[in-house]
Amino acid sequence: MGDVREVAAEAPPAGAAAPGRLSLLPRGESEEPSAQGSALFLGGSEVKSRAVVKYSSAPPRTAFARLEEKTDLKLPPANWLRESAKLGPAGTTILGNSKKSKPFSSFGMAYDFIDSVGNDVDVVSDSENIKKLLKIPYSKSHVSMAVHRVGRTLLLDELDIQELFMRSSQTGDWTWLKEFYQRLIDQKWQRKKKSKEHWYQKAILSKFLYHSINGDGAAQPVPAAAEQQETSSPDQTSDSEGASWPAPFEMPASVSEDPGVSTQDSEPFEPSYIVGHVASAPKEQNLATLFNDGENSQGLKNDFVRNILWTFEDIHMLVGSNMPIFGGGRYPAVSLRLRDNNKPINVLTGIDYWLDNLICNVPELVMCFHVNGIVQKYEMIKTEEIPNLENSNFSTKVIKDIAQNILSFLKSNCTKEGHTYWLFKASGSDIVKLYDLTTLCEETEDKYQNPFTMPVAILLYKVACNMMVKKNQNKKHYGTIRTLLLNCVKLLDKSRHPQIIASANYMLSELFQLDEPKREDSSESPLNENSDESYSEEDEEEMPDSDENGSYGASAEPSEDSKAVAIIKSVGELSVPEKYKSIHQIRPSCAFPVCHDTEERCRLVLSYVLEGLKSVDSSIKKESDLPAADPNTPIPLKYEDESSHGGPEGLEKQMALFLDKMGSLQKGNCSSQSGMIPGSWQHKMKLQLILKSSKAYYVLSDAAMSLQKYGRALRYIKLALQSHDTYCCLCTNMLSEVLLFLSQYLTLCGDIQLMLAQNANNRAAHLEEFHYQTKEDQEILHSLHRESTCQGFAWATDLSTDLESQLSVSCKCYEAANEILQFSDLKSQNPEHYVQVLKRMGNIRNEIGVFYMNQAAALQSERAVSKSVSAAEQQLWKKSFSCFEKGIHNFESIDDATNAALLLCNTGRLMRICAQAHCGAGDEFKREFSPEEGLYYNKAVDYYLKALRSLGARERHPAVWDSVNWELSTTYFTMATLLQDYAPLSRKAQEQIEKEVSEAMMKSLKYCDVDSASARQPLCQYRAATIHHRLASMYHSCLRNQVGDELLRKQHRVLADLHYSKAVKLFQLLRDAPCELLRVQLERVAFAEFQMTSQNSNVGKLKTLSGALDIMVRTKHAFHLIRKELTEEPDQPKSEETDSSADSSPNLNREEVMKLLSIFESRLSFLLLQSIKLLSSTKKKTSSNLEDDGVLKTNKQVYSQLLRATAHRNATLLERIDVVMPLLDQLARGGAGP
Repeated sequence: MGDVREVAAEAPPAGAAAPGRLSLLPRGESEEPSAQGSALFLGGSEVKSRAVVKYSSAPPRTAFARLEEKTDLKLPPANWLRESAKLGPAGTTILGNSKKSKPFSSFGMAYDFIDSVGNDVDVVSDSENIKKLLKIPYSKSHVSMAVHRVGRTLLLDELDIQELFMRSSQTGDWTWLKEFYQRLIDQKWQRKKKSKEHWYQKAILSKFLYHSINGDGAAQPVPAAAEQQETSSPDQTSDSEGASWPAPFEMPASVSEDPGVSTQDSEPFEPSYIVGHVASAPKEQNLATLFNDGENSQGLKNDFVRNILWTFEDIHMLVGSNMPIFGGGRYPAVSLRLRDNNKPINVLTGIDYWLDNLICNVPELVMCFHVNGIVQKYEMIKTEEIPNLENSNFSTKVIKDIAQNILSFLKSNCTKEGHTYWLFKASGSDIVKLYDLTTLCEETEDKYQNPFTMPVAILLYKVACNMMVKKNQNKKHYGTIRTLLLNCVKLLDKSRHPQIIASANYMLSELFQLDEPKREDSSESPLNENSDESYSEEDEEEMPDSDENGSYGASAEPSEDSKAVAIIKSVGELSVPEKYKSIHQIRPSCAFPVCHDTEERCRLVLSYVLEGLKSVDSSIKKESDLPAADPNTPIPLKYEDESSHGGPEGLEKQMALFLDKMGSLQKGNCSSQSGMIPGSWQHKMKLQLILKSSKAYYVLSDAAMSLQKYGRALRYIKLALQSHDTYCCLCTNMLSEVLLFLSQYLTLCGDIQLMLAQNANNRAAHLEEFHYQTKEDQEILHSLHRESTCQGFAWATDLSTDLESQLSVSCKCYEAANEILQFSDLKSQNPEHYVQVLKRMGNIRNEIGVFYMNQAAALQSERAVSKSVSAAEQQLWKKSFSCFEKGIHNFESIDDATNAALLLCNTGRLMRICAQAHCGAGDEFKREFSPEEGLYYNKAVDYYLKALRSLGARERHPAVWDSVNWELSTTYFTMATLLQDYAPLSRKAQEQIEKEVSEAMMKSLKYCDVDSASARQPLCQYRAATIHHRLASMYHSCLRNQVGDELLRKQHRVLADLHYSKAVKLFQLLRDAPCELLRVQLERVAFAEFQMTSQNSNVGKLKTLSGALDIMVRTKHAFHLIRKELTEEPDQPKSEETDSSADSSPNLNREEVMKLLSIFESRLSFLLLQSIKLLSSTKKKTSSNLEDDGVLKTNKQVYSQLLRATAHRNATLLERIDVVMPLLDQLARGGAGP
């Protein structure tokens, strides 16, 4: 083959040529280096022609030898029938002019220019076929062509009926077509022999061409052998003319279904034709060409001297031509023709010459005239003058109309890709018929008898492959690719072509992107855009066979034409402009199938994967469906003791085995149970299909996970891991990308196990989903089991009923995923995934730590108070602490300060549980705050402070910051409370204990944020109020018990008063703490009473009493809150038993209120009595004071009413409060307070 030369030329502007003439290449320029466009103007209408030489194997053009007059062409020259590069294929046979078209010549061209097929080109054919079609209205000759559709491209090939039926007589292959032909078309068919005149003209033309390339142009004698060949029988068959018709496509003997088929007239397929491979790597860009040189067998080779992209008007054609072109000197490019001077040039010959020159861009024609083989003269004719020659007038406009009509007719009726259509016109007939041979063939016993089946399938596959490589550039072609591949698979016999079918199914699965992000608006997706270059097989049957004017309808003789797809009733119709221009779409638009959800998309992928796996498995020769068991390998049984692989210890062993296996994969170990040979197409294809299935199952699992269908998610991830395990068994060189997939699968598996552990309530539903399996899944699993036991990841995918086991499995999955990332330095290549894995590891370790911590707390609550800490509890503490520590390390390694702080917080909580476990030892009555408690509480404080340091500032994560502060405040508060309530007086002095309590309380206050508005603010206010209350009570107690040191007493008195005041202010902010507010106020009254006992003067006592009564008046707010809660209680029975019963309100302890109310009444009564006494004695000693008189009078009235009210014992709580509140109002108005 020569070098490819692709050059184009635009048609010159209208003014470049005289009207009515064809503007052509200027003299002196050659055709090859710059292909020429041309345009024809006739009566103001323009016929455009443009040719681009895509490929040429012709030698440099040389001038032809002009023969002298009287040269006898009957005498053969010395070089006759010798192979000549100048003549190309035209000179290698006795045919002389051009080599007869091979039955699959268009396919050879299509293979070489696969980019053009399906999109840019309307027709691919031999130039002889194009000429024959355009001459139909002018010729009475028969026309027989095979038509195939690929995308929007039609492939035209000569269908030599005589040759075909001669073969049928010998082999019996095409009997169905022969019978059909004889029944409907030519009942008396017989082989037509060529006339002697025909062979004479062929021979004389051949001798003329050889004369023309001789240097001296003289006729020279030839060897006897040549003479013998010239005079050989002119009745020889067309076997000598070119390629003979093949049988239905030959296969290697090992796979041929009909071993008796004769192959004497055709070359069988080479094994390389059907053995190739698609890819060894997962990316579609690595798809290798499936077919090798074997495709050149049986006429699939592109053996034209030139392949030309010819644009005739708006029709784009890829044309093959072998016409010899001469040039040089005055004539840079001419075609050479021989004519009998006694016979005028007719229209058919003129069209033939004109089209040849147009297609090959030859501006001139040299005609040599002879009489009985004796050269008479030469004549030069320009290409644009050919339509106007005498006796050969024809309209180029009509030729254009014929071309457009024929193309429209074929495109409108040849709608099914993969089908072989037969365009037939009988000799002397005006009717042109189109038959669907594929449909006719399918009615016979062997539908694979159509010899075009294999070439068409290959071409569909190749076009799809070519588009597949470019699919990322334009996804609108997805529908076209899918249609091509589905039609390819439909054409092929699964038992004969397993590799192509497996490869096509793999590519079909590749069309569905499993990792694309979901789109909210599916209309924006390019997958949903209609492609005018594809159609759906579902719509095929609905395609109308005719346009609205009915020109494609059946003829008047339905009995004869019922099998025809369409009919041209008269060839004269082809000359009518736009007669067959279809007004409906040439092809129905088809969108790539829209998958409404992820599961539907994955199921489609898996269906294609399954078909591919079946094809691969069927091609592997085997004695049984499954390989024989290895006697040295134990068969895993379902009733195997779970202890061997359950629990943390069993998991550790299985993890170690798994990691050893992963390490061995890095070294390239490979083992297949089915006996596939590494490197074979089956091995490579099965690897790709298995990897695709694992991805699909992974996506299905992820989708089920998002739907909270955890049992289903575990089933899918189990299938994904089983697929991956088989891949690992087959793979000779594990790619880092595949290892990353495995890490992702294990990460998802860990997520699922964790969610199953957290959703134990629906365990039965999850179990049912886990065990359900579709037939498709079973068949894929069966194919996997042919290669592997699929048990490599069984430890990760078991559905356990034990919470601890599920959490442990989840943790091991994450650990395995992390270990895999270490193998090929994947963590640096995939930092995001690495961070996610470490986050999950930290999270699961937190979960396990919390699980052990809660178990320890449960054990603690179950044991008796007096018993000491058990060994089981301590073991749980250690496990929990270890998990927290590892989790903290995970989060710190990825700088996740927030989660690290949360785990530090949980560790602090564990320390508090440890402290609580030690508080129960010993007698409750003699209990003291132990050193162990102090130790663990201080450790808890340390961890909380570390958490705060980890966060750095509240702005980083306010919620976590506030939570840690609250826990730290709680720890200090708990420690201070225990120190205060269970003071270790046996080990420490009272003063030291009070100091420690005070410090702990103040630290608790420091971390208790009462000012920030949040959901926790009321809790913080309550906590702060309680701390102030406790501190006030402690200083009050110190004041009561302390003797001596007046300075210290005064300090305690000030502190007690300060903290009581703060406690009251905070409790007053709360709506749900009236009892606490009342208690604090009563303690303040008691504090005032205690102060009054140390006072000697009546004035001082009166002042103190006045302050105490003022405190009493201020308790009205507390009583108001209590009354409000009591009135909100529904239907409260007014019985004394109910009053003293337990709290019926969720926020109010009625019993406590009763006690506090009783204390309040007694203290108010006491204060009023003391006030009356002091005021009365003061009144006697001093002059009358109106203000004091009013206070005394009010106090007496309130005291009197209070005594009467308290004497009534049957009053309800609400009634008693209703008595107290007016008395407090009366005191407030009477000036009880200062």
